[in-house]
Amino acid sequence: MLDIITPVILTYNEEANIERSLAGLAWAREVVLVDSGSTDATLAIARCFVNVRIVERGMDSLAAQSNFGIAQARTPWVLLLDADYILSPAFADELRALTPPPNVRAYRAAFTYAVNGKPLRASLYPPRIVLLHHEHARVWQDGHAHRVLAEGDIGDLETRVVHDDRKSFARFVERQKKYMRQEAEKLRTADPHTLNFAARIRKLIVIAPLAVLFHTLFVKGLILDGVAGLRYTWERFVAEVILSRELMKAEGRRQKAE
Repeated sequence: MLDIITPVILTYNEEANIERSLAGLAWAREVVLVDSGSTDATLAIARCFVNVRIVERGMDSLAAQSNFGIAQARTPWVLLLDADYILSPAFADELRALTPPPNVRAYRAAFTYAVNGKPLRASLYPPRIVLLHHEHARVWQDGHAHRVLAEGDIGDLETRVVHDDRKSFARFVERQKKYMRQEAEKLRTADPHTLNFAARIRKLIVIAPLAVLFHTLFVKGLILDGVAGLRYTWERFVAEVILSRELMKAEGRRQKAE
C-alpha cells in the first residue's frame, strides 16, 4: 500500500526535527512539505531529500493548512504528520501490509513520547488519526488542536509513532502562549455539558497546573523516567499555567464588559 500513500508534513522553523522526520519517510514516492515561511534551515534540509516536494503557504490555521496539504497529495491516502513525528521501519512495514476494508476511511495511531531521544513510559499525548483517505476525511480546528473528521469507520494501527520535539524550551513557551489563548477561548465558550472530565479540570484556575504536575509524575509514573520525565512534566505544568493565565484574562475582560 505504500505506493498509494503520500506523507504530508507542516513546517515552520523545524530545523531541529525535520531531518529525522524525513529520514523515516524514504519509502514514500513523494512527501509533501507545506511550509509557512521558515527562516531557519528547514527548507535547505528538506531539499536534500529527493522525494520531498515543497509547497509554501502562509499560516492561517492548522486545520486550513492541513486541508491544503491534503489537497496537494496525488494519492488516495494521506499520512498527516507533524515535523516532530518519527516513523520506524516497523511502522512502514505495517503500512505496506495494510489492506483497508471499503468502510474504513482513516487509521488512528498511538504515540510514544520521547525527550531528546529517550522514550517516556507514558504521556498525556492522545492517540490521533494520522492516515486518512483524502476524499472521505477533512481536518477541523478544535481550540488549539486540529482534528480529523472521517466519513466512515476508523481503524487502529498497531505500531506507535514516536513524538520527539527537539526545539528549544523558549520555542515551546512561544507556541503555548498562542495555543492556550485558543484553548482558553474554547473552554470559556463551550457548553459545560459537552466538556469531558479533563477539560473541566483544565478550567480550574491554579488547581489545574498542580493536578497535571501530580498526574504526570505519580499517576503516569514519569518521576521514574529521570531528567526526561521531569522535563516533560515541567513543560506540561508550564502549559497549564499559561492556560490558567489566559482564562483569568478572559474572565477579567468579561467582568469589565459587564
